[in-house]
Amino acid sequence: MTDRADTFGRAISQARKARSWSQKELAQKILREDAEAISPQYLNDIEHDRRSPSSDRMVQQFADILSIEADWLYYLAGKFPADLRERKLSQQEVANVMVAFRGKPESK
Repeated sequence: MTDRADTFGRAISQARKARSWSQKELAQKILREDAEAISPQYLNDIEHDRRSPSSDRMVQQFADILSIEADWLYYLAGKFPADLRERKLSQQEVANVMVAFRGKPESK
C-alpha cells in the first residue's frame, strides 16, 4: 500500500489519522446542506472510496478542517472548483486550460 494520497478518500483518511481523530470526531465537523453532521458511516464510505462528497461545500469543509489545499481535493474528487465552473468558459477556453494543465503538447 502506498503512503501517497492518490484518492479523495485516502487523502481524507490520512489527514484525519494524522490528527488522531476518530471517524466520529471528523464526521461531526462536516455538515450537510441541512446543517446536520454527516454520519460516521458516510465518512467511512468516503474514506474507502465507495462514495464521493456530495457537494462543493463538503469538499471545502474537508479542506478547511483538515488543512488540505482545496484545489487538490477537488482534483482528487474529479471535480472542477466552483470558481472555475462559474466563469462560463467556452469550449476553446476549457481546451486551453487543459493544455496548460497537462503541459505543453509535444512538437511533432
